[in-house]
Amino acid sequence: MLKVLVVDDEAPIRQWLEYCVDQFDGFTVAGAAASGVQGLDIYRRELPDIVVSDIEMPGMDGLDILRAIRQEKPELRVLILSARSALSERVAGLDLGADDYLTKPFELEELEARVRALLRRDFAPRSVAVSAGALTLDAQRREITADGAALPLTRKEFELLEYLMLHPERTVSQEELLDHIWESDSNPFSHSVRMHISSLRKKLRQALGYDPIVTKIGQGYRLEVER
Repeated sequence: MLKVLVVDDEAPIRQWLEYCVDQFDGFTVAGAAASGVQGLDIYRRELPDIVVSDIEMPGMDGLDILRAIRQEKPELRVLILSARSALSERVAGLDLGADDYLTKPFELEELEARVRALLRRDFAPRSVAVSAGALTLDAQRREITADGAALPLTRKEFELLEYLMLHPERTVSQEELLDHIWESDSNPFSHSVRMHISSLRKKLRQALGYDPIVTKIGQGYRLEVER
């Protein structure tokens, strides 16, 4: 049986995670921690095969756990959980070597698929680089390259492409982009997202010879990884 450690300070979510793992064939819960300190203690005692941890917790948070684990066991698989508004924290998690992240709320089937996919991966030295097709995001340097060449972007263009790269092959609505990238009081009827997407697409076409962003009418935008 493969052991999964779950860490979340919110009891309903922690219990949901335990329930999910119990449904996975071949998996068992190594422990369920309500804090970062407790999670690290269980990790050192139980030596799980994978850790599923929330980011936002009082005291020792998920990023602190990730940092400690990477120093002690770099190859351990770590899946971080994040709230919808925590894009910067997800990037910080990738910087520290998280293997994957999952946005709340999520379904049991998606969590199981992510966990199984992580455990199928061969271990390789971790990098802060995230690739999506011909695009590569260096989260540490805050740079994006297209076919290996630097892609000059404005701050908003960068943030839009970054978000799409962190959610490849998923349709992201304009409302979601406003929620994550613009100020909280932004006008939902503004054309700002559309204008910045348009300018971003022009730069992508110039750099790649094609536009990897697909518009789903009435739904939003999707970054296509495969051509």
